[in-house]
Amino acid sequence: METKRKLIPVQEGPWQLLFQPQMTGNYVNDHSLVAAADGSWHLFGITSLLEGINPEHERYFVHGWGSTLLGGLTNEAKTMDHGTRAWAPGVIGHGGRYFMLYGPSPTKLAVSSDLHHWMNHEPELVGEPLEACHRDHMVMQLNEETWLMYAVGVKEGRGCVSVFVSNNMIQWRFVQYALVTEQSAPLRPAWGAVESPFAFKHEGYYYLFITYTDCSKDNYNDTVVFRSSNPYDFGSYDGAGGGLKMITRLFGHGSEVILNQGDGHWYMTTCGWRGMGTPHEGAVSIARLAWKEEGCP
Repeated sequence: METKRKLIPVQEGPWQLLFQPQMTGNYVNDHSLVAAADGSWHLFGITSLLEGINPEHERYFVHGWGSTLLGGLTNEAKTMDHGTRAWAPGVIGHGGRYFMLYGPSPTKLAVSSDLHHWMNHEPELVGEPLEACHRDHMVMQLNEETWLMYAVGVKEGRGCVSVFVSNNMIQWRFVQYALVTEQSAPLRPAWGAVESPFAFKHEGYYYLFITYTDCSKDNYNDTVVFRSSNPYDFGSYDGAGGGLKMITRLFGHGSEVILNQGDGHWYMTTCGWRGMGTPHEGAVSIARLAWKEEGCP
């Protein structure tokens, strides 16, 4: 029988430097980490060589890699440099290939056999609601033949996370909104304030991490965490007592959560623009993540 405990993630230990571009960019924003078949770790993230903050000039991804997750990713290159905006890649491996879904709208797809050379492929999205799927794609494998893709957008002017299902990572069918924010939610920028969804299963429940920010320094590094027994439905959020309550808030921007097979420990990352209070300016940082049972001190 599957273990099923209601757990709460907590940061355990300080932030350590994971990757900092030296040649290809001034910072790393939303990113994706993936372990290759040979045990090496690879990071793909938003970047730009321009000074200051201008998302319109984020035109390729930085690719950093190294032999181990905690040894630092010291190799560096550009990828997906097509002269158009390239935002927030989500990378997942299956069957000897790697699939990268990214935005902004329309959703784009690239396929690779080695994480270094990528071929564009046209994805098919069925039932995609207008404005509901245009950035920050993330893919989770649900079972041997099914994948879920989470992406953020807006629904009736409110921030949302959409969820799509696929059996081949090429054709995706919209299922429903996995999370919506209510009219009374405290943040209401035009893009909805919901960013960087990251979903995974742990001990019988699904967890959804999102960055909830209007890009001000006050909330740039706010990650809110939800838990559900249904990966298609994490409810609604109003930031107060109504709707679905988050189970915790963590420091993090564009965070990913990783179970490192090398040492058996959980980790989370954080990143972001310069001048926004990130632990390491212009870099991706990583910290240990521990789990405590709900109700325990």
